[in-house]
Amino acid sequence: MTDAMGKRVAVVTGASAGIGKAAAGALLEQGWRVIGVGRDAGRCTDAEAELAAIADADFTMLRADLSLLAETARVAGEIAACAPEIDALLNNAGGVRAERVVTAEGNEATFAANHLAPFLLTKKLMPQLKVAAARGAPGAVRVVGVSSTGHEHCPAMKWDDLTYAEGFTGGAAYCHAKLANILFARELARRAGPDGIVSHAMHPGVVDSNFASHCDAPMQAYMESIRDRANTPEQAADTLVWLASADEPGLTNGLYFYERLAITPSPAAQDDDAARRLWEVSEALVACY
Repeated sequence: MTDAMGKRVAVVTGASAGIGKAAAGALLEQGWRVIGVGRDAGRCTDAEAELAAIADADFTMLRADLSLLAETARVAGEIAACAPEIDALLNNAGGVRAERVVTAEGNEATFAANHLAPFLLTKKLMPQLKVAAARGAPGAVRVVGVSSTGHEHCPAMKWDDLTYAEGFTGGAAYCHAKLANILFARELARRAGPDGIVSHAMHPGVVDSNFASHCDAPMQAYMESIRDRANTPEQAADTLVWLASADEPGLTNGLYFYERLAITPSPAAQDDDAARRLWEVSEALVACY
């Protein structure tokens, strides 16, 4: 119990829609205090009204474009100012783009939003996570990243071309970032585990959400073709919420889950040397923020 009202505190990115909103709602129903982060002003307003209507909800919505590191650092500061202790950080926000976009900060937008933002946000909020871990039961503090089985289609990190200047497709860039998510979770477990912080990644399954709204036409067509087999955001959020709040995930560290079961990621996602290298490269890329 970490806030003044005795509630556990969770931060959920991408909380304005889809899996993130569903996860935020589920945690609020469990009695957590939840701080959500969203990008689109209209969706944030709608989500805030919906989630605040949950009985006894303690919900705050903050806005930030997580494809920009300056925005990510800013919102991290706002979160830290209102939450001295954080029990769970759910790095859920992400997405895929139809075209290659390089941000004003020089990063490929898919890699920035899906990997660099959660890396920077976690780094900035580490003091709050450590305080909660020092006061709580072993394994109670969690950082959970939303990855995808798409990582299996990326054989290795593109160390010499992280901005995807060559051979860009939206799907390939997305799979590259999802591989980074698992490597980050693995290395975070190694580095933060001694402080009592648990780090896991998960695959949400195919989800009927606004995920494909910025995809290219072939991916949008594919997503529409499997829509009748897709999980609802609430079904997909079940494992995410379980990883953040249940006792069992706190007994392990650095794993990858689907439907509450630990599964084996690709060989590239189990490469500890790559995980360490990605951490070092990411630290350099976010150093100015």
